Amino acid sequence: MTLGRREFIAGLGGAAAAVWPLAARAQQPAIPVVAFVSGGSADAPFAAAFRKGLNEAGYVERQNVTVEYHWLEGQFDRLPALMADLVRRRMAVIATPAGNLAALAAKAATTSIPIVFGVGEDPVKLGLVASLTRPGGNATGVNFFALEVTAKRLALLHELVPKAVRIAVLFNPTNTATMETTLREIQEAAQPVGLQLQILNASTSREIEAAFAALVRERADALFVAPDVFFIGRRVQFTTLATHYGIPASYSAREAVEAGGLMSYAADRMDMYRQVGAYTGEILKGAKPADLPVFQSTKFEFVINLQTARVLGIEVPNSLLLLADEVIE
Repeated sequence: MTLGRREFIAGLGGAAAAVWPLAARAQQPAIPVVAFVSGGSADAPFAAAFRKGLNEAGYVERQNVTVEYHWLEGQFDRLPALMADLVRRRMAVIATPAGNLAALAAKAATTSIPIVFGVGEDPVKLGLVASLTRPGGNATGVNFFALEVTAKRLALLHELVPKAVRIAVLFNPTNTATMETTLREIQEAAQPVGLQLQILNASTSREIEAAFAALVRERADALFVAPDVFFIGRRVQFTTLATHYGIPASYSAREAVEAGGLMSYAADRMDMYRQVGAYTGEILKGAKPADLPVFQSTKFEFVINLQTARVLGIEVPNSLLLLADEVIE
């Protein structure tokens, strides 16, 4: 063999050695991309709870999973186009914590991409799953009973502020499904105890301010904030306005009370986000949504902010202090 031939064969070997790493890299599986869709505002604590659930399943953001965060700021009309885009780009999982409309939009957009939802009412009635124990399709998730606790939350507000007769109820009119169910529940709960309801609507920050001006003008005694992911994202605005106008208010998330709100009664939302993240991780590992039973929240928290009560001149009865799961001083 001539020197030239030996050099030629050696050159082939070197070329092959250079190609193999490229081939190996090409064969490595791509990092899965999860779409996280919320109808509310960017909320770091809830996003962190979702990531905690992913971590429990062995997934760490930017290491072995990518999460695309989509915060709609209450603009639910963006959902159809967003879901169509996510389906077109073949997300590994679409996670829709705390959003009936987001879950329904995802379900309408795909029957193949796995969906992990967090909804505030029965997902069977919503048409998301066939049954709670055997969902049977491409969706599963958490029911955190935001709407089912409406009557209880109104009763607690009435007990905390017994002289309040005229109750303003604030809805997000763009969240149609939640609005209809909550309105029916609260009307049925208010009538037997003689409470008068003043219905107000808001779907933007400016409209929230206008709603507070209206309830003060109409001399409402207290405010009941309907469960809505956009409202929860605006909790600092709500609590600031309620304190400014001296309005006792009830919220659907403890995070509003931590921000200075008077009271809340609801399931643990942080745990709901964590559970949605955990189910998302299980699906990434190969589990089928059809086989993962819908998780139903069992822990409900009654939280009172005693400092806010003092500012509003409300004396909290001992019976409620004993009933509360947490009293914020």
